[in-house]
This record gives sequence, structure tokens and C-alpha cells, in this order.
Amino acid sequence: MAATLKYIQPDAEEFMIHLARISSDNEDNPDYVKLLNYCMRKEHWSVFQMADVVMEIYTSRAIAAQILRHRSFHFQEFSQRYANPNKIELDLPVMRRKGSTNRQSSLMFEDQETQFQMDNKALAPVLVAIRAYDDLVKSGVALESARMVLPLCVGTRMYMKGTVRDWLHYCRVRMDSHTQQEHREIATDCWNVLCKVLPNTTQAFEKYHLTDKEQGVQ
Repeated sequence: MAATLKYIQPDAEEFMIHLARISSDNEDNPDYVKLLNYCMRKEHWSVFQMADVVMEIYTSRAIAAQILRHRSFHFQEFSQRYANPNKIELDLPVMRRKGSTNRQSSLMFEDQETQFQMDNKALAPVLVAIRAYDDLVKSGVALESARMVLPLCVGTRMYMKGTVRDWLHYCRVRMDSHTQQEHREIATDCWNVLCKVLPNTTQAFEKYHLTDKEQGVQ
């Protein structure tokens, strides 16, 4: 799993604050950090809708389905319908035991032998599905039909475009401990990208809007 930056508005932080000063005679003031922090503190979110960020995300089809629920974003996803059938990537699942009190949580098995057994049980049907897909394609079945037998751990790649505001709130929601671990790792990757390209924005967001629980995931 990985998230990498594909595009961001040049000088995004300065640009957002420049637009925020549309009603001011102070538009060309180079000092923007103080106003950026003020807008973040006062939740003037429209300012952070003025710059777009596009990331490339590699994950499994299972986690991609969760990501696609964030409807404020725009997506372009890799399609197995046009893929080279000989180049299937797998994001092999790691089995975890269910939490004792929270049905949304999971924990690694404490015993390594049990962990190995559970992982191998999960791997067996995955390999059967991949062989079935390969046999169907070699028998002349269309890729759009054959792909229906592929498991959710097949890797997929997507481009995810949203405003800075969209990304901040996505990371806040999906870095939370209630999010599935694999998705949390993607969100943390995204957050780390944002921290590099929007240092003042992310610091302000972290200060005013991230809880200790969310910050602890980083």
C-alpha cells in the first residue's frame, strides 16, 4: 500500500490565502501564515477549498471500495477490464483476530504458529481464484467477465483528486483508530504527503482539529 503525490497547486498555501484576501486591500501581502492559522482556528473552510491535490494510491480492491465512499473526491481507477492478465498484483491479506469489545477492531494473533496457519488458510482460496482467472482468460473468456472471480485482495491503483479541505477531513476520519488498519495506513501515507507539501496548513490542522487519538496513529 502506498500514496504518492501527483499534483498540487503551485505555492498552494500562499495561493489559498491570496484568494482569501479577495475583499481586502492586502492581497499581495507576503505574510500569509498568520492568516492561514486564523482561518484554520475559526474554521473558515472555504479558504481550503481553493487548491486541489491529486494523489496516486495503490491498495487492494477491498480498501479501494472504502476510499470511494468519500464522495467529495474525484477518482480515476485502474480497470481489470483492460489489464494485462499476466500482471495481477496481490496485496495479500494478513489475518487478525477480532477485538474483544469493539467489533470494528482487530488484533494480531499472539501465537506466531496460529498467525501462520490463519494466513495460509486465507491464501489458499486466493490462489485458486487466480488460477481460475488465468484459465478463463486462456480459454478465451473476456477480461470483463473473467475479472469477476478475482478476490478483493487484488491490487488496484487510483488517482484521487480533492481540495485541501477534502484531504484534511479524509485524513482525520481515516486515521482514526476505528478505521480498518489497511485503510488507516493509506490515510497516514496521505497525511505524511500533506505534511511535506502543506507544512503550515497541516500544523494548524493538527493543533486545532486533530484529537490525540488521531495524532497517535501517525
